[in-house]
Amino acid sequence: MDTSNSREIIANETTPLVPTKSSKKLKTPLPKLQIGILITLQLAEPIASTSILPYINQLIRELGITGGDDAAVGYYAGIIESLFFVAQALMVLRWGRLSDRIGRKPVLVIGLSGACISILCFGLSTTFWSLVISRCLCGLLNGNAGVMKTMMGELTDSTNMAQAFALFPFVWCIGSFIGPLIGGTLARPQDRWPVLFANGFWEKFPYFLPCAVAACLFVLAVLMMSIFLEETLPTKRRPKSTSAMLGISSDELLHQQSMAYMPLRSLLTPSVVIPIANYTLLALLDISFIVLLPLLLSTPTHLGGLGFDPTTIGSWMAVFGITNGIFQALFFARIVDWIGPKCLFCVSVSCYAPLMAMFPIMSWIVHVRGEVDHAITFALLFLMGIQIASDMAFGAIFMLITASAPTNNVLGAINGLGQTSASVARVVGSTLATSLFAASKEY
Repeated sequence: MDTSNSREIIANETTPLVPTKSSKKLKTPLPKLQIGILITLQLAEPIASTSILPYINQLIRELGITGGDDAAVGYYAGIIESLFFVAQALMVLRWGRLSDRIGRKPVLVIGLSGACISILCFGLSTTFWSLVISRCLCGLLNGNAGVMKTMMGELTDSTNMAQAFALFPFVWCIGSFIGPLIGGTLARPQDRWPVLFANGFWEKFPYFLPCAVAACLFVLAVLMMSIFLEETLPTKRRPKSTSAMLGISSDELLHQQSMAYMPLRSLLTPSVVIPIANYTLLALLDISFIVLLPLLLSTPTHLGGLGFDPTTIGSWMAVFGITNGIFQALFFARIVDWIGPKCLFCVSVSCYAPLMAMFPIMSWIVHVRGEVDHAITFALLFLMGIQIASDMAFGAIFMLITASAPTNNVLGAINGLGQTSASVARVVGSTLATSLFAASKEY
């Protein structure tokens, strides 16, 4: 008998099927510069989208849309927010598939430029329909969310993906801290700094200043991306870096390029559909919380709200954002390494039940005590703790969706499909949640 063959058989029979801890694969170092640029680009979007939250309800009242009926504000706030997601649902999959063909960077340029124009239009809006059109424009031109997740997936591998995807909720939380501060502080500047903003322009467009600041961030993001960010789509990278950096042969590149044009139906396998369906449910729950929180905070106490002004709303939402962001950055990757993304997702989603229960509880506290006092402060802090736990579901589901892609050249389409499903869920969630809130105050 050949001794080399016998040794090979013995080695195969004695090798454990489950690797021991000592043979655990080492983590690949993150490409810090490229991920840092990508995260900086991502930061502009939550700042812009959350900067309108502290004053949107007051803006609707001042436009006279409701005819003085405070209970109806929720209907119109829900319409404005839901139409953004309708527009996004119509186009985000197309942007994702386009990024699989022409590259990630061109699609990001269009998305960031569109977001910049739309937020300026929002600040110059003086009618309900101009608000609607500006938000729809943002949704139609904005495929950034899916494309940025795709780029993150292409910059990482299975060993460092949790560490990288932890930055998405972290950045969103930091943006959710800065955005409400900008919106709450800079709204109606003529009232806060009458000497600096005495011009009649600010009387006509009292909410333009926070929108202008958000637009400047988009301009800076486009400039930074154009100069420093590298293309991550393998078939569109520079010839030097395509095969050398990624270790991909020319035959494999041709195969991946052909997969970018494969029919969408062929991607709908159970391994892809299941995480996308879970992401859809998560988006429905999350948007319901996001639209209900500022409504509860701004609604007068006699209607069951907390009666906060835009500045106070901005401050509280900023505290929620920064605390959440710090926790995600410090602990998300460690928790994923401990219990895995699937288990973490299940635990985090289950936190939405007590999260939603806190809204009627806080309304009941105000009703019983007759004022907003320290009991509400403790309730809001408890709400913040539950929200931190629930927000970890996003990083976990992003990892699961990325891992479901058969190749990077269809990752844009898969993330686009996930974003489309999430946008539809957000349309339903924002409309349903705000309508039920308004109905509860009216009846």
